[in-house]
Amino acid sequence: MASACLRLLACLGVMVAAVAMAADYRSVGDAPAIGVDTPSPRGKKTYVYGPGYPLEVIISLDGWTKVRDASGDFAWLEDKSFGDRRTVLVKAAVADIRQSPDDAAPVAFQAEQNVLLELIDQPVSGWAKVRLRDGQSGFVKIVQLWGT
Repeated sequence: MASACLRLLACLGVMVAAVAMAADYRSVGDAPAIGVDTPSPRGKKTYVYGPGYPLEVIISLDGWTKVRDASGDFAWLEDKSFGDRRTVLVKAAVADIRQSPDDAAPVAFQAEQNVLLELIDQPVSGWAKVRLRDGQSGFVKIVQLWGT
């Protein structure tokens, strides 16, 4: 029995290490998503996440995903709550979105804290290509975002 517990703990350690190395993010679909405290439709409702809100995936289990939000709070969401579009949240007071991935590039537009931006391409060299809902796009430093 003790060896079985040690194997279980080792497996959990590997899973935690894998999550710590490369966080996975998904975004809520087109409708608000209800977060609950357990992976069950009968779970206590704890959060409502708006359309497009980015969430860090902690673990997925039988049609449910445990997530962490930008505030650090945890909840379970049904897998059908997620959409295909990836978004990020501005965490800086004001983020400069530039015309190219360079500090010297002209500013295309600015986005205030908690504004949702669509992630167009995977981040490269500390920059992410993003787009506003109105179509404006540009590059922003990933340190100014949550959800990359």
